Amino acid sequence: MTVAASAPKPIDDLGLWAASFLQPTVLIEFAALALAVLLAWGLAWLVRRSAAAGQNHTSVLFGRRLIDGVLFPVLLLLLGYLARALLSLWVPLAAFKVIIPVLVSLVVIRVGVKVLQVAFAQAPWVRALERTISWVAWLAMVLWVSGLLPVVLAELDQITWKVGSSTLSVRTLIEGGLTAGAVLILMLWVSSAIEARLLRHAAGSDLSLRKAVSNATRALLLFVGMIIALSAVGIDLTALSVLGGAIGVGLGFGLQKLASNYVSGFVILAERSMRIGDMVRVDNFEGRITDINARYTLIRSATGRESIVPNELLIINRVENLSLADARVWLSTVVSVAYDSDVDLVIRLLTEAAAAQERVLKDPGPSAALSAFGADGLEFTVGYWIADPENGQLNIRSAINLAILDALRRHGIEIPYPQRVLHVKAGDGPAAVAAPKAITGP
Repeated sequence: MTVAASAPKPIDDLGLWAASFLQPTVLIEFAALALAVLLAWGLAWLVRRSAAAGQNHTSVLFGRRLIDGVLFPVLLLLLGYLARALLSLWVPLAAFKVIIPVLVSLVVIRVGVKVLQVAFAQAPWVRALERTISWVAWLAMVLWVSGLLPVVLAELDQITWKVGSSTLSVRTLIEGGLTAGAVLILMLWVSSAIEARLLRHAAGSDLSLRKAVSNATRALLLFVGMIIALSAVGIDLTALSVLGGAIGVGLGFGLQKLASNYVSGFVILAERSMRIGDMVRVDNFEGRITDINARYTLIRSATGRESIVPNELLIINRVENLSLADARVWLSTVVSVAYDSDVDLVIRLLTEAAAAQERVLKDPGPSAALSAFGADGLEFTVGYWIADPENGQLNIRSAINLAILDALRRHGIEIPYPQRVLHVKAGDGPAAVAAPKAITGP
């Protein structure tokens, strides 16, 4: 590594620069700045009011209080440049030599922070990265205003070292890193905007497909941004061909299951054979699909248990989708009554007990029928339809059974106990057999 020192370039006379703030024309510059602030706030307020996205506090353009979004500082910077251009025609500028760098730093900080907050809302490292962006932007602003920025860049350009056939300098690495960060933030911004627009009004069958398109778009944009960022830093991308070949070999051998799960996930999302919100049964586990990721699908049962199912199993195994074509589910309850019961009355009571529940559909309505002649009594089956199996099936069965039990007791209809006939031997002789005796239990 070679370090070459050069004489520092002369810095602007800070005394003359500070004295220029005592001129009366500075008041005109501050008045123009105040007008630019009012115009920027008004334009941002109008855009937020007319745009539906303005109601979303997670939007990059609009913050919770309007002025903490990206749109306000961007408009203020544009109006600041316009005011500086107009004022330079009539008065000497002093304040705008500081105002413009401050506004540029504010825009850089706000864009970086807001994009990271939207793209990585739950990441713990976002806060530290936000502080880093703020410190770098304000440091660059101070160097810019004081006139030290060209001197510092020239000194950093003298610190060089040779890597292979390339010669790198500290300035090149810093500029490449900043370019890479700006490109990645821009790609995250675009992908977050596309994802928000795709998922804004998505529901039902469209949700899974839109989420697949959103994930694919974000992955593609980040890949393109990474390639551009690596080129900006000065890394030779031809060296990545070896890494790409190694990854291909790994996918062919050790990662084939992982690759199969990812491919199966995109197939499921594209075909929409299973969607978020569907009730499915996989390997004797029944529940509602709460999320479909690229590698696995999350299924939550009515009891609160969650099952993480690899997407490959959903492709190669038999899956029962209870709500693919129709969300309605048919349930039934079997009731046994005594043989001397009024059949028509029992059918009416069973039907009314099921129809009285709010979750039971009225069309088609519940029905009851004499289904079998049991050993202990007449067996009736009452069937009914529900349209919300995700809210549980055991609870609706229990409610209907309680209503049936109460109705049968109020009308004096007996629910028979199991009956068995025992043959009891009596007397001394082995052939002596008593008459059969019926025993009713318990």
